[in-house]
Amino acid sequence: MVGASALAIGLAGAGANARPAAALAAPRATAFPGDWPTWQRDLRGSRNNPHEHGITPDNVSGLKLKWAFAYPKEAGTPRSQPAVVNGTIYFGGPDGKLYARDARTGAAKWEFDTATVGTGATPVQDSPAVVRGKVYFGDKRGYLYALDQRTGRLVWARRLDSSESATVTGSPIVFDGRVYVGVSSWENLLGTAHACCTFRGHVDALDADTGRPAWRFYTVRPPRKDGTWPNGVTRYAPSGAGVWSTPAIDPATRTLFVGTGQNYSGSGGHFDSLLALDTATGAVRWTRKMTPTDTWRIECSSTVPEEQKFCPNLDDGTALDYDVGAAPNVFTMGHRRVVGIGQKSGVYHLLDARTGEVIWERALSTPMPNGGLSGIQWGTSYDGHRLYVATYAANPGTLYALAPATGRILWKTPNPTDGCTTGGAAQYPDVCALGHTPAVTTTPGLVWEGGIDGKMRAYSASTGQVLWTFDTIRDFGTVNGEAGRGGAISGGGGAVVSHGMLYIQSGYFFNPYPTDKGSVLMAFG
Repeated sequence: MVGASALAIGLAGAGANARPAAALAAPRATAFPGDWPTWQRDLRGSRNNPHEHGITPDNVSGLKLKWAFAYPKEAGTPRSQPAVVNGTIYFGGPDGKLYARDARTGAAKWEFDTATVGTGATPVQDSPAVVRGKVYFGDKRGYLYALDQRTGRLVWARRLDSSESATVTGSPIVFDGRVYVGVSSWENLLGTAHACCTFRGHVDALDADTGRPAWRFYTVRPPRKDGTWPNGVTRYAPSGAGVWSTPAIDPATRTLFVGTGQNYSGSGGHFDSLLALDTATGAVRWTRKMTPTDTWRIECSSTVPEEQKFCPNLDDGTALDYDVGAAPNVFTMGHRRVVGIGQKSGVYHLLDARTGEVIWERALSTPMPNGGLSGIQWGTSYDGHRLYVATYAANPGTLYALAPATGRILWKTPNPTDGCTTGGAAQYPDVCALGHTPAVTTTPGLVWEGGIDGKMRAYSASTGQVLWTFDTIRDFGTVNGEAGRGGAISGGGGAVVSHGMLYIQSGYFFNPYPTDKGSVLMAFG
């Protein structure tokens, strides 16, 4: 059980937290086939919408922009993938607000400001989960919120971790009356003056109606003093193994699967691992470590010799940053339940979901030294026929279709070579790169993936051929009156395709294109 130090706020009557648009009817709570209610769309993590029949390989070339929404320029860039339920789109902004708008027109329904809880507004980094009449989401400070789906009024909020730089980047998933969410931290980026590191990654289960903690699973034992860093600052170890991504759940076995990141200091615990936990108790069913040793803090990427001294494992080659930061896919292969997951090393792993036994592993990119930015970052998709995996900055990043039984590459399509020489990216050759920032999404016959080059693309699921491209590095008129301009397609999530509409976020802090306008959410039909 979580200790009493966790901060819970119950404000069911605090109507001032939400700003409804009175002229529009409040959204209904019921979800329908074709909706996209959570980051993975379903419990098993398919990132596939089999009910999408409005956009097909035959008509995808006719997709047009229907509306755009821009964030304030000073707020920064978005990471929150939208959810779409019964005609309403829900999405978080870098300005610390959660928005509900008409999915077809972009007209306002309500908005909630995180500034009403805790100390000031903070970016919403994850995707909302819209389930059971509530909207669940986290923020950069490590709070988890539940709002009334119809009105946007706060039902409860709970701070999941008070550690410095603790954060929620993975999206919550709801199952059997509980909300499950992972917690990570930016503590390994705080610099050499910080007494690195004391954060421990964890997975939390909370009552979906009240926010009351049910259980917590820590990925690392409590850190202890472990000498000093070169500047005399106290060192603590082991630490880290944050949970950056969204879990998947097998409802038949009531097992939660989730990946973890690297150690920040020392070496120990369930770092770079896939966890299989009992949804009722948090007990370990099995764990599988993908990397023997991996301890990384920001100084490990430095070229300054004095800073490199703060990366004690730099010389032995284990400062890798090979998080298992992508979300899992759970599916049946023959009579065998399996779970697959990508890693920043560039490897996709397929395991027996009951035992954790490795079935096959496929390397799809060559690892980069001292940082796994070449590999698989956020998420992959399974459409019942193929696995679809994209690599990030793999020079070039490439979209793959894999045979689920063997991992054999069925087709591969590199980021098109003209990505940085055409459209808005051509003006910024020092920023542009041929790689994929978002998670992969699929619908019948189509694969959806965006790039650092600012282009959103639809591919043929059977051949990998590019069927549609839209350049987002341009100015947009918006439904909310803010000046908008796109950039790299946002990471942390991916495309959402629902009821004949495509929704994407454009603008990503990792690959910032110069602009005097705010980043944009775009809707196509």
